[in-house]
Amino acid sequence: MHIEVRNLNKQFGDFHAVRDVSFTIEKGHLIGLLGPSGGGKTSILRMLAGLETPTSGDIEFLGKRVNELPPQERGIGFVFQNYALFKHMTVFDNIAFGLKIKKQSKEQIRNRVMELVELTGLKGFEHRYPHQLSGGQRQRVAFARALAPEPQLLLLDEPFAAIDAKIRGELRTWLKELIERVGITSIFVTHDQEEAIEVADEIMIINKGQLEQKGSPWDIYKSPETPFVAGFIGESTIIENIGEIRGFENANGWSGTKALIRPEYIEIGKPGEIRLASAAMNGRVKHLHFRGSEWMVEIEVGAAKLITYRSLEKDALHPGEEVNVLVHRAYMFNDSDSWIMENKLKEDPMPIHI
Repeated sequence: MHIEVRNLNKQFGDFHAVRDVSFTIEKGHLIGLLGPSGGGKTSILRMLAGLETPTSGDIEFLGKRVNELPPQERGIGFVFQNYALFKHMTVFDNIAFGLKIKKQSKEQIRNRVMELVELTGLKGFEHRYPHQLSGGQRQRVAFARALAPEPQLLLLDEPFAAIDAKIRGELRTWLKELIERVGITSIFVTHDQEEAIEVADEIMIINKGQLEQKGSPWDIYKSPETPFVAGFIGESTIIENIGEIRGFENANGWSGTKALIRPEYIEIGKPGEIRLASAAMNGRVKHLHFRGSEWMVEIEVGAAKLITYRSLEKDALHPGEEVNVLVHRAYMFNDSDSWIMENKLKEDPMPIHI
């Protein structure tokens, strides 16, 4: 195992920033640390880098404990949110900086820098200064500089935060392809779930200093292990009166139980569109939001307000229109348990525990 973290804690005075976090990372994997601002993601990243000292716990790289090792001896490449490029240095000299610190020969430095210039798509920009580059180009220089000394681990703190949306999307694809080509173990911090889902091999959800769940983007989305993860990943609505939804009446007696309903759990249609009409109930369109490839539809079903999507290929709906609504399933949770419940009027009436 490339990285192993056991019972990691970090306190700043009375504030417990990281609480008993443990995880392992396989060599070559790209991991996204995802969670709300202030949740502890950057503190974990900085402890891995050696920029912060754990209050307790162990950090091992390839079986070697590195808690006391300084950053320069850990084999780390770090890409900061604001790039941290040297303004008075050219692209070439920025990338070469770490190699000069390691006292490599001029020929070695030139060969390595030109290799990375080619790899990162910066050919022709070697003699420009940071102020002469776009945001996306500056970020590529920061990646190249971090990769130049051939680190064992690449750490990225909100690497796309300062870049506009279009370039950010292009850089995500580029970064994933680059890391797969180089084969370097990488961890990046983000609060953007779309970014994490698109780029990461695995996601670690961090909240209030604790690791809520670790797994592939798909596993986390389809099988959330905690109510926080269920509500944080994807769009959803939490309701307390699930027993009023047709097919879920038997949930009425479960005191303290709430239901989280994702848009894809819901089917809506004009009369005659829904095949299992006997399991549907009446609702009313409240608002419509155009999302490019589909409509996001807010609907009222009794006292519940739900969100779902409707294809542009289907007949248009209008605010105030009566529709049929079929809730296929719900993510149920209380203080001690969580499970997926299927609509009992469909083929499988039994709860599926996860």
